[in-house]
Amino acid sequence: MVILGISALAMQMVGVQWAFLQFLEWGGLLLAFVLKALMVIGGIILIVFAHTDWEFERKNSEEREE
Repeated sequence: MVILGISALAMQMVGVQWAFLQFLEWGGLLLAFVLKALMVIGGIILIVFAHTDWEFERKNSEEREE
């Protein structure tokens, strides 16, 4: 999602677009830019969540409560 979002933003700067992301252009260029930026941010959040050690976080939070 991050790579698609960044490449879509770069392509938007030169006036081309991915064929499967053309539906984002229905609301105008600003909306398309915001949606593509949200796609990048969402992808980064997914990467962070995927690399989080949830067991460590759970144990660490239990130790703080005691």
